[in-house]
This record gives sequence, structure tokens and C-alpha cells, in this order.
Amino acid sequence: MHSAIILVNKPRGLSSNTVVNIVKKTVGAKKAGHLGTLDVEGEGLLPVTLERATKLFDLYLQKDKVYKTTFRFGETTDTLDLEGTVTAKNDKIVSRQEVERVLPLLVGKINQMPPAYSAKKIKGRKAYDLAREGIEVELKPKLVEIYSIKLLSHKKENEFEFEVHCSSGTYIRSLCRDMAEKLSTYGVMLNIIRTKCGDFDLKDAYTLEEIKAGKYKEIAMEELFDFEKKVLTQEEKDKLLSAGAVKMDLLGKFNAFYDGQFLGVIEGDGKTVIFLHRFVL
Repeated sequence: MHSAIILVNKPRGLSSNTVVNIVKKTVGAKKAGHLGTLDVEGEGLLPVTLERATKLFDLYLQKDKVYKTTFRFGETTDTLDLEGTVTAKNDKIVSRQEVERVLPLLVGKINQMPPAYSAKKIKGRKAYDLAREGIEVELKPKLVEIYSIKLLSHKKENEFEFEVHCSSGTYIRSLCRDMAEKLSTYGVMLNIIRTKCGDFDLKDAYTLEEIKAGKYKEIAMEELFDFEKKVLTQEEKDKLLSAGAVKMDLLGKFNAFYDGQFLGVIEGDGKTVIFLHRFVL
């Protein structure tokens, strides 16, 4: 089994972990993970990692994301999406001009308060589990960055579709809440589709049905790093793995291989080479 990535088009109604386990079983991998959780009701791009590619998680943790989402104004729920119970309503009708006016106010670095119902860990437990048990959750704001918000369409009265380009860790449901506050109303997120994660794009993703039918392509780990290939000797490989450095007349960054196996990205200053990203034990 190769250490690789499969781009999955996650369907609505399945957790990210459920999707990972389906892919893992289908392709016969021993280890599998993903590069960023989508909510159960979220859809779209979920990069699934196999075998040693699971070590890419930390590297991709801070990658930007792009989402398409629809907000409805005039009501809200305790979860800020359709899964929750309606907690407030009003009769305000929001115009396209009003939405366009507040969008610039939501772009940039912001201290965003996560939703009470989220996968955020509080003392080792997920916030939504605590909230469902009626336990009050003390959440703290997190610094995130919204790079852009585009209004794609005014679908119908009080319903607007957006494209959001944001930093990792941004909650689109919270963005809906914050936008509604600036419009002096309430808001609820109707849907969310992740279209990009770093350089990965939804248009290159496969459905679970395609993966089960064997109609998919894997992305080899080394394809993620645009560096020249360097084949190491056994001595060079052993020293790098044991000591973390080896004396070599090598300058720059390289994809390091030994015996056909991708070891990681190495970097040399002309005298000494170290691992920049290591994907082997």
C-alpha cells in the first residue's frame, strides 16, 4: 500500500472520520487520516491520507481553505445551522446592498468566537458533546483571518450565497452569526461546501462511490514538494535518520529517496544536510 493522498468529495450526513474509515477499508490501508475536519453536515473536499502520508497533518494544519456557503437571515439556532433549535427570529428583510456594505467589515484578522456546538476540544472533550449534555462551555475567541468574502448570489428573500477564503480554524457558522449582527438581525448557515484546501481543489476529488469502484488516482507524497530528487547512500540515510544531520556538499532543498522510498524533504547549506520534513521513523 502506497503512502499517498486521495482527494474525497465528502457527502453531507457523514462525519469526516466515517469517510476516512470507509476509504481506509476500501483501499486496504493500515493507517489513514485527513487534513482538516468537515462538520457532519458539511460537504466537499476532504483530503484523506494513507500510511506515512498521515504525517502530513501538521504541515497542512495551517493551510488556507475556501468554502461556498449559504446564509439565511432573520432567524438563528443554538448550533448556528439547520441541525439546531431555533432560538431567535425577527421580521427584518435584508437587501443585497446592505450585505455588500458589511462585507468589508468582516475581512482581515479577527478574534472569532467559536460556536458552542463545535468540534473544538475543551479539556479533552468536544464542545458539541458538552453542549448536548447541557454543560455550559466557556469558549475563548481565536485569531483567524478572512482573506475575502464574495457575494455569489441573492438566492431569494434573506438567503445569500457566498464564497469565503479564510485561514485554517475559521468557523463559517460564526461568520454567519457575526455578519448577521452587523446587519442588526439573526443568521443561520444553510449549507457549506469546501472547495479548496491549500493547493488541493474539489474539482480533482472523487466520490465514495468512485473510490469503491476503483475509479480514483492517488497523489504520491513527493508530488507535494516541487524539489529535485536526491537518492541517498545507505550511510547518508542512516546518519540522517539517527543523528538528524549528515555532512554533504549539498545546497538547497531536495526530495530524499533511498531504495525507492521517499524519506522526506532535506535541506543543505553546502556543508551539512538536515531534514526539513521527515516522513519516516
